[in-house]
Amino acid sequence: MACSILLLVLSHRVYTRISTLCMYQYNHKDQTIIEERVAQFRGQTERYLKGELSDDQFRALRLMNGLYIQTHAPMLRVAGPYGLLSSKQLRKLGDIAKNYDKGYAHITTRQNIQFNWPELAKVPDILAELATVQMHAVQTSGNCLRNTTTDHLAGVCQDELEDPRPTCEIIRQWTTFHPEFAYLPRKFKIAVSATTQDRAATQFHDIGVHIVKNAAGEIGYRILVGGGLGRTPIIGEEIRPFLEKKHLLSYLEAILRIYNLYGRRDNKYKARIKILVKETGMETFREQVEAEWNAIKNGMEISDARFAEIKAHFTGPAYDPNAAADTNFSAHLSQNPAFATWVKFNTKEHKIAGYRAVFVSLKAPDSPPGDITDAQLYEVADLADHYSFGEIRSTHRQNLVLADVKQADLYPLWQKLSALKLATANIGTVTDIICCPGLDFCSLANAGSIGVVREINQALDDLDYIHDLGDIKINISGCMNGCAHQSAGHIGILGVDKKGVEWYQITLGGSSENEAAIGERLGPAVARDEIVSAISTILDVYVKQRQEEESFLNAVKRIGIEPFKEKVYANS
Repeated sequence: MACSILLLVLSHRVYTRISTLCMYQYNHKDQTIIEERVAQFRGQTERYLKGELSDDQFRALRLMNGLYIQTHAPMLRVAGPYGLLSSKQLRKLGDIAKNYDKGYAHITTRQNIQFNWPELAKVPDILAELATVQMHAVQTSGNCLRNTTTDHLAGVCQDELEDPRPTCEIIRQWTTFHPEFAYLPRKFKIAVSATTQDRAATQFHDIGVHIVKNAAGEIGYRILVGGGLGRTPIIGEEIRPFLEKKHLLSYLEAILRIYNLYGRRDNKYKARIKILVKETGMETFREQVEAEWNAIKNGMEISDARFAEIKAHFTGPAYDPNAAADTNFSAHLSQNPAFATWVKFNTKEHKIAGYRAVFVSLKAPDSPPGDITDAQLYEVADLADHYSFGEIRSTHRQNLVLADVKQADLYPLWQKLSALKLATANIGTVTDIICCPGLDFCSLANAGSIGVVREINQALDDLDYIHDLGDIKINISGCMNGCAHQSAGHIGILGVDKKGVEWYQITLGGSSENEAAIGERLGPAVARDEIVSAISTILDVYVKQRQEEESFLNAVKRIGIEPFKEKVYANS
């Protein structure tokens, strides 16, 4: 307990504001810690390249700094705390993509940023560059507490009980360099949601934190535990229906302690907390956690003043009180159908009248999902400064968001995004596909992903048809690790290897939203040259079987998978 309290004290941060931007800012101690970490890794890398460290010795050190070894080159994963980035940070990412990579970066499902082609000897230089804009790659890999994620519309959406970002920041400070949880049985992920519609996939996390209100009107937390995807997808279970806010860290600490104590270390495929909860049983696991929590919670309370202090630094920017008075927006909507379509699919209502949240689509038909070039990074940073208070968010589905755009600015913003190939009107549609790197980059992959997505896009080149299909989420992973969350896709595609040949399993009916579900396998895997045809067939069955305005997911729930299975395997 002493270590945890000390860490909480040391993690006390000083916030400042850059212009109207509300973001966490390093103090001198933070900056010193990150710079010393860079210097330490520089020395470790130099020793490895000189042959003074073995591959096994260096592996643990590089993973602590977000560095993987992929098929063609190292891959560096950069932390994006709860998906929040400044324009200055985005420009630095553009610099790294231009000067150290092959001209692009990749947005992940954990709201992080990846570079696929850095030279190992230059990775310390990249980390040093990141440190100049208060970024790092610490705890983005390895068996540790990973990046805490949340709703990409946090603070601006209308269905929010309260802004979840202060809670995320408290968790982030607690998890960073936590001495007791540096070597967990496996990686550990936490997500926070505060909305009626869960956009953070909390039920598929090791811990899901829901901000809720009890019968007395008090705001606290509903805690879920034991969720996860990968080889064994499991939906998290409620461990505590209501937790007072002051006990957040002590309760999370109790869960982590039980996991650290009893989680398996003999088999990495059975080492996640979801397996521990399943094998132990929720009732027994809850008893263990509650006993540990009662032993440590005194002295670990988060004071109201501490919450207020952090919350004060996530206040909204200087919104224009006259934004809703603009009339040009309505005129453009009525006069330009392409603009109106983009507004319908790529923007969301804002809690402030006269503003909207804008999705920057990284799903152009001829681009790998989630990729963004150095030139686009620079341009989006400029657009953020001009239209959205210098702030950018990354999303769970590998897109970006400009969260605070005046309606009067939507038309010129759309024109500029269109020129950058970042305005494909497909957010929430069948071509807004989550995709892992697959065989193109990943050494663990059994099959390609990016090429399949490109062919699906080619087959679905009619935007009117795509928009008519409505909300359909396709997720495709190149291996059982499930980095693209195929088990939770409305249509899930999993690459498998059959004697050196690429095949693909299909699941239907998965969801990571409120009514979370694991997709049901359609049948035998299909060959590489048949997967796009199979997806087209599934969509055709849906169009013929759906009732008026019935979504794909609801249609699958109503009719089951048999009608889809019959058509897909008709000629088998």
